[in-house]
Amino acid sequence: MTVEILLLLFYLVVIVAASEIFTNAIEILGSRLGFSEGVTGSLFAAVGTALPETMVPLVAIIAGNSAKVSEEVGVGAILGAPFMLSTLALFLMGMAAWHWRGRRGKDEISPERGGLKRDLEFFLFAFTLAFLVAFTPHEYRAVRVFVAFVLVLTYFYYVLETLKASAELVAGGHGVEESKPLYLSLIFKEHLAGVLVQLLVGVGLIIVGAKGFVSSVEGLAGIMHLPVIALALLIVPIATELPEKVNSILWIRGGKDTMAVGNITGAMVFQGSLLPAIGIFLTPWTINLTVMTSSVVTVLAAAWFYLLVIRGRRFRSRSFAVNGILYVSFVAIVIYMIAFA
Repeated sequence: MTVEILLLLFYLVVIVAASEIFTNAIEILGSRLGFSEGVTGSLFAAVGTALPETMVPLVAIIAGNSAKVSEEVGVGAILGAPFMLSTLALFLMGMAAWHWRGRRGKDEISPERGGLKRDLEFFLFAFTLAFLVAFTPHEYRAVRVFVAFVLVLTYFYYVLETLKASAELVAGGHGVEESKPLYLSLIFKEHLAGVLVQLLVGVGLIIVGAKGFVSSVEGLAGIMHLPVIALALLIVPIATELPEKVNSILWIRGGKDTMAVGNITGAMVFQGSLLPAIGIFLTPWTINLTVMTSSVVTVLAAAWFYLLVIRGRRFRSRSFAVNGILYVSFVAIVIYMIAFA
């Protein structure tokens, strides 16, 4: 067990270092291309750091040793990722804002609200649709395939809407500003090629770190005899969502609230639309009581954040305590189910 713990810590350090490299490159890329903070956070950063958790369900579904375990881990990881983002990730972001309130000069988060509202609306629509289609009979395969196509189209429509809003946001002062020089600037000077190289290095290290972290977590889970569903819904998503959490905390520390929030909500849209579409295509897409509970909690957490947005409330750090409470409540439910199964 000592070796697994040491490996876990090593890969955690790799993920943190990779996230710092990635956020530095993505800020400069967004600035050089003239994109808004919303586009940079919700599209570039969100999709880039979503690669590790995208690979986990795909590998589980396609290359798993057991069909039942593969489907359980695959579906659990697909629906568990938005759960982690809407609960634990948002809570940690709020706590980061509270921790650095002195440095930031405020105890609240101030993202651009238009893009945030758009992210949450697309996510709530796509994720709810993906969740509800699991209750349709398996013989209605055509309905499920149609919903999968709708989910794919929803994400691409979201990308178009986000890009369309970028120019106006940049003109309104929401363009990306470079906070520090590119780490590889000594080698590549000021060329865009250097930005792209550092971006690829960051993404590559994130993938390596996340895969290694997941493998170490799985090894520990085997030693501790944890159920597959607990691994799929609670442990693996925490590991694979680490890049988003670390990126957002780094941006909160630097006062880049729009990118910090967009990094999470943009990943929620990606993982609430494209990944469920893959799950619907490749698996029977059935859910058990545990997965159903996590999905309901996910919708509640996102709906709470959306309610704050449409009511025009300030996002004080304590507002995100609700997301943390929802996460802890679900963990308690899972532990209870395991203990009395």
